[in-house]
Amino acid sequence: MRPPGFWSRPPTHPLARLLAPAGRVYGGLTANRMDRPGAAPPCPVLCVGNFTLGGAGKTPTALALVRLLRDLGRTPALLSRGYGGRLAGPLVVDPARHGAAEVGDEPLLLARAAHTIIARDRPAGARLCAASGADVIVMDDGLQNPSLTKTLALAVVDGGAGFGNGLPFPAGPLRAPLARQWPHIAGLVLVGEGAPGEATAIEAENRGLPVHRARLMPEAEPDWAGRRVVAFAGIGRPQKFFETLRGLGAEIVAERAFADHHPYRPGDWAALSALAAREGARLVTTEKDAVRLPAEARAAVAVLRVALVFADETRLSRQLAAAFPRA
Repeated sequence: MRPPGFWSRPPTHPLARLLAPAGRVYGGLTANRMDRPGAAPPCPVLCVGNFTLGGAGKTPTALALVRLLRDLGRTPALLSRGYGGRLAGPLVVDPARHGAAEVGDEPLLLARAAHTIIARDRPAGARLCAASGADVIVMDDGLQNPSLTKTLALAVVDGGAGFGNGLPFPAGPLRAPLARQWPHIAGLVLVGEGAPGEATAIEAENRGLPVHRARLMPEAEPDWAGRRVVAFAGIGRPQKFFETLRGLGAEIVAERAFADHHPYRPGDWAALSALAAREGARLVTTEKDAVRLPAEARAAVAVLRVALVFADETRLSRQLAAAFPRA
C-alpha cells in the first residue's frame, strides 16, 4: 500500500481523528497478540522488525546483520514470511528458480547473500533453517508475530519518517501503540537522518536501549553524475530513492512512485518504456523493484544498489556476541 499523506501530519488531522477508534481496536489486538508466548525455536532467533507499516530498511539491515554474525563465527540463515509471494513454504529460496510472484521480492534479495527460507508458519520455517545447518536464525520482519520466541529483537526506524503521527493503523502507520511495542525490543537501528528519527532515538535511549545509527550507502558504480534518468520505485518511501539519486548527481527528468511491493505488469513496463523513450533517458529503479520486473525488462533498466553501513559497527557486534555466544 502507499502511505496516505495524513499519516505524516499531526494526529489532529480530521482523517486521523475519524479513524482513531478503528486504530485503537487494531492496535490493541496487535499488541495483545505480541504479548503471547511463542514456541521455543530450534536455535537462537534474531528478529529484525519495525514498529510501523511500510519500509524502514529491514532488508539491508538483515543482510548487514548476517555479515556481522558470520564475522562472529556463526552460521546464520534468513527466515521470511515471503510477503507478496503465493507459496506458503516452508521452502528454500532459489533465485535461479523462483520469482517474486512465488516467494516475494525481499526473499529473492536475501537469498543472493545467504541461505533463505520462506514460511508463513514461522516455527516450521525455523525448523527447516536449523535442519539446513543454521545455528542462528535472522527473522526478516515478525516483530508483531508471536509464534517464535526471539532471543534478540531489533527495531528498524527510518530517520526521516519516524513514527509519523504516532497513531496505530488505519489512523496512522503504527502496527500497535508504541508503549506496548517498546518492551519487545532490545535495541534500535536508526537508518538515515531527520528530526523524527532523532526524537525516536532519544526515547529509546531514555528507556536504556542502544541506538545503532546507520545509513544506506549507494555503490560507487555506475557514475550517476549528469545522467538523464526516469526513476521509478514501488517501495515504502519512493521519495527517499529519488532523493538518493539526486544526491549522486543524476538528472531525474521524470519519476513514478508505485505502492510498496507493486507487481509490475506488461502495461506498467510499456508505459515506463514509452516515457523513457520520449525523454531520451535511462530507466532506473531499486534492487527490490528490479526482481519484480518482467524478465524481458530487466536488461533495459539500471539498478541503484545500496548497502547499510553502521556508524559504530563494533558496538553492534558486541551486542550480538552477548546475545549469541559461541558454544
